[in-house]
Amino acid sequence: MGEAVVTGAGALKARYVVHAAGMRPGLSATEDSIRNATRNSLLRAEELRIESVAFPAIGTGVGGLPAERAAKVMVSVVREHLSKPTSLRTVVFALYDRNVYNIFGEEMRRELGTNPSRDQG
Repeated sequence: MGEAVVTGAGALKARYVVHAAGMRPGLSATEDSIRNATRNSLLRAEELRIESVAFPAIGTGVGGLPAERAAKVMVSVVREHLSKPTSLRTVVFALYDRNVYNIFGEEMRRELGTNPSRDQG
């Protein structure tokens, strides 16, 4: 679990889509599977010298992982990745509702000491 592959983005306003497996079919997501999916997505982006990437709250839907746990893992992995030389300039968490947005925002404040963007489009 946690592998990531890159495809073209078709008609999307992006060059690539990174597909990350947060869980195996029929199984729940775990902190380890989310950690691996996030890390491997960032590595695939690095391989292509991508400058921006957007993540959903991996594993929090069908995977059943609580948003609090996903946020803690994902924000930590992103922080670690961005602490080293990287092509990435922007990492976005594209979240599906205000509650999950608030959970990720609180984790970003805790982990990064920053105030996340309020742009919810």
